Amino acid sequence: MRFDTVIIGGGLAGLVSGISLQKEGRNCAIISTGQNALHFFSGSFESMEEAPARVIELFDQAGVRLHYREGVRLMPMGTFRPAALSLEDTDLFPEHKFARKVLIVNFLGYHDFFSSFLAEGLEKQGMQCRIRLLNLPEMEQLEQSPSEMRSVQIARTMDRVWEKLVQEVRVLLKDEDCVILPQVFGLRDTSVPSKIRQGIPARVVFAGTLPPSVPGVRTQMLLKRRFELLGGTYLMGDEVIDAHVHDGLVHSLVTRNFDSHYIEAENFILASGSYFSKGLRSNPTSVFEPVFGLDVEFPTDRNLWYNPLFAEDQPYMHYGVKTDENLHAVKDGVAFKNLFAIGSVLGGTRPEFGSAAGLAIRSALNVADQILGKQ
Repeated sequence: MRFDTVIIGGGLAGLVSGISLQKEGRNCAIISTGQNALHFFSGSFESMEEAPARVIELFDQAGVRLHYREGVRLMPMGTFRPAALSLEDTDLFPEHKFARKVLIVNFLGYHDFFSSFLAEGLEKQGMQCRIRLLNLPEMEQLEQSPSEMRSVQIARTMDRVWEKLVQEVRVLLKDEDCVILPQVFGLRDTSVPSKIRQGIPARVVFAGTLPPSVPGVRTQMLLKRRFELLGGTYLMGDEVIDAHVHDGLVHSLVTRNFDSHYIEAENFILASGSYFSKGLRSNPTSVFEPVFGLDVEFPTDRNLWYNPLFAEDQPYMHYGVKTDENLHAVKDGVAFKNLFAIGSVLGGTRPEFGSAAGLAIRSALNVADQILGKQ
């Protein structure tokens, strides 16, 4: 199998680069193990302090609606974090106090939404809170098994019965000017969050839950569909197990599912993510990149890898593969000619591209432009 570009990793960075190349007529393949950081997505794109029209257009064409407003977003534990570029159903507030009285509604038996922590955090900002639980008949089957009471399973049900939820919330609502619901709506039907807002006579805020993130899963699904509609090949549930390299060029890959077939390309992009998706791995003495054996920036003293204060920034999260100025991956001090690295596999080695989602998007667009000859 031969392609113009092969991308290793089907998360945000891999999909943005793949869509950008496929739109320009390049034949691309994405190899994805199936797990990526989008499943933890908060709904806001960190370190995207500006609102680039190109990014908004790329997501809009995939059916992912974004909005931009500098402010703060509500976190699952009742705290706030600065944010700007976000999904349409992720609220951004100009200040921490965004309501007078708040009704927090959760589902009976759903333990991945922290109503009491939300209430505590909001009351510190001067908002009065009241918590209520809903027990819809359609949820009874999910309640029988704790493994079924997860955000994605609830979202599949809510896409069908959101009108009943609206009716129940209207009954619960007293004099509150805001209702907070868990962010478990619109997995398949992206119009559901806006319909819920229209049906409840108070401001509706969707607050994050424990992963998997429904907005993140939905975003990944829509971007993947856009890539495939453009003609891209998405190899789901596969893993690169070997690479054929000669004279500083990657010639082909071997995957677990296609072990008897070489996957060849002119260019290769490593978008395999960080530790969660196994783009980076570690042992007691080193941090390493498992596919190509790339050079990784990290201190040899293991005591410097972590901060004993658990809640503080952890140094190991900033380690990543080394690249040259054009994001060509480096091995044994020499840059590959046709292998690029993008997204969180870079760690904090390229701070000029930002961090988290900002790093994924900016580095993906940069490499796509280089391949297309736009830089």
